[in-house]
Amino acid sequence: MTRYRPPARSGSKYITPAGLRRLRDELDQLWRVERPEVTRAVAEAAAQGDRSENAEYTYGKRRLREIDRRVRFLRKRLEGMVVVNAPPADPRRVYFGAWVTLEDEDGNERRHRITGPDEFDLAPAWISVDSPLARALLGKRVDDEISVELAGGTQRWVITAIEYEAAEADGG
Repeated sequence: MTRYRPPARSGSKYITPAGLRRLRDELDQLWRVERPEVTRAVAEAAAQGDRSENAEYTYGKRRLREIDRRVRFLRKRLEGMVVVNAPPADPRRVYFGAWVTLEDEDGNERRHRITGPDEFDLAPAWISVDSPLARALLGKRVDDEISVELAGGTQRWVITAIEYEAAEADGG
């Protein structure tokens, strides 16, 4: 048995303008603020002498590796991003960026926004375009019924509303 694991499939390269700003802000914060602070702290800890028992030095080096790993990930991820900042040609269908209101068989409503995989966890109602629910919704219209296979069985919903935000809106 080997330790080889095939590389994880990267998510879709679509992102909203607000999501792009958040990723760029995170990259800027890590590279221009946190990394220089941690580098300075590691240098000060190294100057204290014995590095083998220096917790500040060990923690600082570990934190530096974490920052560098995240910076590499963000830079590579931002390279090919496609910013979707305009509503689709047919706003009566569900596409990336749509707010979709769903009603289940009991009449309970829920509202979701379809976003990129890098931003879906920023708000509780946002779902990744790569998720099973979003894939089932894409291309559908109001009054279409969808079903999604979940761990507890098949769940069915009816689409009751589809909305798109203005390009500069961040809300949710």
